[in-house]
Amino acid sequence: MAKNAFFRLNLKSGGTYLTLYPAIEGGNSNILSSDVILYLDKMLKYPYDKAQVSELLSKPVTGLREMQLTPEQIKPLDETAIVEVSPDKFSAYARFYPAMEGGKTLTHESIVQELVKAGVKYGVDNDMIDNFLGNRVYLQRYLLASATLQVEGSEAEIKYFFNTDLTMKPKMNEDGSVDFHHLDMISPVTQGQLLAELKPADLGKPGIDVCGKLLKQVKVRNRILKVGKNIKLSEDGLRAYSEINGHASLEGDMIFVSNTYEVPANVDASTGDIDYEGDVVVKGNVNTGYTVTAKGDIIVEGVVEGAYLSAGGNIVLKRGISGMEKGVIKAGGNVISKFIESATIDAGGYVTADSIMHSNVTAKGDVTADGKKGFISGGVIRSGTLISARTIGSSMGATTVLECGIDPTIITEYHNLDDEIAANADEMEKLMVSLQALIKRIKLGEKLPPDKLLQLKHANQRREEINQRNEEIDARMKDLKNLIDSYVGGAVRAQGVIHPGCKIIISNAVYYVKGETNYCRFYKENGDVKLDVYF
Repeated sequence: MAKNAFFRLNLKSGGTYLTLYPAIEGGNSNILSSDVILYLDKMLKYPYDKAQVSELLSKPVTGLREMQLTPEQIKPLDETAIVEVSPDKFSAYARFYPAMEGGKTLTHESIVQELVKAGVKYGVDNDMIDNFLGNRVYLQRYLLASATLQVEGSEAEIKYFFNTDLTMKPKMNEDGSVDFHHLDMISPVTQGQLLAELKPADLGKPGIDVCGKLLKQVKVRNRILKVGKNIKLSEDGLRAYSEINGHASLEGDMIFVSNTYEVPANVDASTGDIDYEGDVVVKGNVNTGYTVTAKGDIIVEGVVEGAYLSAGGNIVLKRGISGMEKGVIKAGGNVISKFIESATIDAGGYVTADSIMHSNVTAKGDVTADGKKGFISGGVIRSGTLISARTIGSSMGATTVLECGIDPTIITEYHNLDDEIAANADEMEKLMVSLQALIKRIKLGEKLPPDKLLQLKHANQRREEINQRNEEIDARMKDLKNLIDSYVGGAVRAQGVIHPGCKIIISNAVYYVKGETNYCRFYKENGDVKLDVYF
C-alpha cells in the first residue's frame, strides 16, 4: 500500500534529530516545510534552525535524510493531531504527526478530545477518524467534522384563476370609434369556480456549524389567502372558491367576488341615489343631481348629466357625460366614455374618450382622445404619463391647458398648499390688526376687560399656530417642488393638429403654442419643452 513521505523526531547521542522517511510504493515524496515548522513550533521547546529545516525539505524525499535540531535530549513526543477549524466554522481538519520512539499513539477518544479542545462540538466524522487509525498517513489533511448547512426556503406563491390585470384599454373599431362591446375589464366567475390556489411558503431548515452555533435560514414571507364575502376557502386554506355567479377582483392581496346591481332604467327620482358594495349597471341615464357610488365598477349605458359618480374600480359611460359644469366622475381605476363635456373627471388609471370638451380631467395614467373625432378642446387636462388626441385646442382659440409628466396628486397637493398659504396670509393680516389694536390700548395704560384679555391670548395662540403651519407647508412645498423639478417623463401628442392658445406644462416646464402645428409631440428635455414630428 502506498504511503507518503513523512518525518519523525528521533533521539540520538548527539541530541534530537529530524528524520525524513521516503514515500513507499508511489506515495507523495514531497513534505511541506510549513507543515514541519508548524509541528516543531508547537511541540519543540528548544530553538532550532528554520532555514536549515526549509533547506532539508526543499527537495523530494527519495531516501532517508536527517538533521540535528538541538543537542538536547527531549522527552519522547506522542503521536499528535493539530486541528484547524475553517474561518466560517463549516469544517474542521486535522493533520497527524508520528510519535517519537517511546511516545504514545492516538486513540479514537484522544482525537475527539483534540477536536473538542479546538472548539468542535458538532458534525464529527467518526468513520474518517477510524480511517486514519486503520491506515496512518501523516501530513495529510483529514476532514474530521462538517457543519450541517441551513436549507433556504422559498416564498409563498398564489396563483389566480381569474383576470387580475384590469388595465386593458378598449379596442378601436375600423372607423375609429371605441368598441364598448369588448372591454375585457370585468372578470366574470361562476358559482363553485376556483379563484386562487396558495402554495405555502417553504420555511427551510436551520443548520449548525462545527462549533455548535445555529445557522439560521433566511426568513421568508408566508402568505394566506385573503378573501371577502361570497368566497369559500378549502379546509386547509389553500384554495378559494366563488360561492356565487358574479365578478372577481383583486384589491391589494384581497380577493373579492361581488354580484352586480342593475338599474333597469334611469337613475332619477324613482330610484334615488345608488350606493352599492359591488358593481352597478345603469341601463338608462343618470340624471342631474343624483349620485351613483359603487365599491366595484360602474357601467352606464345611457347619458350622464350633472350627476356624481364614484367607483372603487372602473367607470364606463357608453354614451358619455354632458356634465353642465356639475357632473363629477371619480374612479379608482379607469374612465372610458363616449364623450366628456363640461365635467370634472378624476381617475386613478387612464381616461379615454372620443372627445373631451371644456372639462377638467385628471388621470394618473394616459388621457387619450384617439377615436373617430378624437379632439380635446378647452379646460384643463392633467396626466401622469401621456396626453394624446387627433386634434387639440380649437380654431376659435379656446384656452386648453395640458399638464403631464408628474403624478397629478402631487400637483393637486402643491396647489392646495399654495391656496392654504394664501388663506393663512389673509387670516394673519386680520389677526395682526386685532392684536395691534389691543396692544396699543395696553401701552396707553388701559386695563383690558377679561373678554379682551382672552381675545388677546387666543389671537397670539392662533398666530403661533399659523406660523408653525406655514413652516410645515413651506417644507412640504419645497419637497414637492423638488419632486416636480426632477420629473422628466410625460408627453403631449397631437396626431392631427394642435391649435394656438394651448398651454403645455411638462413637469415644471411651460410651452405656449403660438402657431398651428401638425403631427407633433411635445416632451421635456434639458429643462425645456421640446417639439418634434410624430407619425
